[in-house]
Amino acid sequence: MKIYYEIAAILFLIIGISAFLFFKRRPSGTLLKNPAEIDRQFLLTEVAFYAKLDESQRNVFEADIRDFLSRVTITPVNTDISEEEILLIACGAIIPIFHFPNWKYINLREVLVYPDNFNHDFESSGKNFRNILGMVGNGYMEGTMILSKPAIRASFNNPGDKSNTVIHEFVHLIDKVDGETDGVPNLLLERQYVLPWLDMIHQEMLHIAEGKSDINVYAYTNKAEFFAVASEYFFERPELLEKNHPELYKALHRMFSGNKKAPEKEP
Repeated sequence: MKIYYEIAAILFLIIGISAFLFFKRRPSGTLLKNPAEIDRQFLLTEVAFYAKLDESQRNVFEADIRDFLSRVTITPVNTDISEEEILLIACGAIIPIFHFPNWKYINLREVLVYPDNFNHDFESSGKNFRNILGMVGNGYMEGTMILSKPAIRASFNNPGDKSNTVIHEFVHLIDKVDGETDGVPNLLLERQYVLPWLDMIHQEMLHIAEGKSDINVYAYTNKAEFFAVASEYFFERPELLEKNHPELYKALHRMFSGNKKAPEKEP
């Protein structure tokens, strides 16, 4: 029995040291100096979703940004961060939940910004392979998101590429609110639509595997990644998604707008 206690003690020690080293190298949080002063011209130029909104909707969007930044700390790790990059992170958070005015990211306290891509050991430099652009934390990192700094700008630089790492990670958080990151966001998906949604995922993943889909192959990883990747496509290129995958478009629109019937056009 003693050996089990010794093994448990070693495991706790390893976890404790890892957590200490991780948090030790983090500086204090960073926020916009005055969140009330949002650069509207920057948003119009860089964020296609925002540019499609009317005046009253833009006011709501900006209010949502202020609320988000009042609740979540943005912390650069071994790098610096601009107010524009902070705004882009906030936009990635607001876009998926824009049509849910009472939504709060109750499962997020802090966004860590790394200087480059990183690996599962949270290394963003060195010779080890680093291919992670964003991650939602678990365990001792619960309530934390990590984003690669270059990925923040890249997410919004080309709205036609169907890819947005920032939105991707916030969709994972939305998926996770019900306790599981499984591609079935219970808070957005009415019960009668769960089985059709799972069947749709299965069919679309088969098409991806067969090379018969324009959805990013990373969506084939699992149901949670399919949901996040398909959501990127939905928010980046809604018209193209509706043309190429009309049923998938309708399902995602139903989730993110709260409407059972998709309109002809929606930002």
